[in-house]
Amino acid sequence: MALKPTIYKFNIALSDLNRNYYDSLNLTVAQHPSENTERMMMRVLAFCLNAQEQLTFTKGLSAIEEPDLWVRSLDDQLLLWIDIGEPAFERVKKSTRQAQAVKVYTFNNKSDIWWEQNKNKLQTLNATIYQFAWKDMQTLASFIERGMDCSVTITGDSAYIATASGECEIPWTVLQTS
Repeated sequence: MALKPTIYKFNIALSDLNRNYYDSLNLTVAQHPSENTERMMMRVLAFCLNAQEQLTFTKGLSAIEEPDLWVRSLDDQLLLWIDIGEPAFERVKKSTRQAQAVKVYTFNNKSDIWWEQNKNKLQTLNATIYQFAWKDMQTLASFIERGMDCSVTITGDSAYIATASGECEIPWTVLQTS
């Protein structure tokens, strides 16, 4: 019998001061059985960082040909492709051919090694790459609840997240811009 995903519900008061974007997000997120909590929370954070009307979660780990999040236009053009983790160069290259914009959010404790091994090749592509500290993602993941109310305030290169279980600041580094 196959393992089923764990469902989480997030009510997020989002204030993105960088883009002057303010919204109340009600997200239902399925955590794949092989996905750790840190990765799932990185997907939620990436959603907040890119929040817009057509942004949606895909099947993610269940569909390897799809990104973790995407924006499709009304005529089904792929406008934004968002990958979470440390994707292979060929995957990023392929995504830059399919989507108008590509973003990668790397957060794992091995993301420094991934970047050093791939940066020369990745810099030839039209993709924006962000790096988050593993320890920060662990802190954020420690606040997880199946039903969760939180506020996310984005300013500069940081997100401030407040939940009933605690609060934290999640800074990031821009490794590459497109």
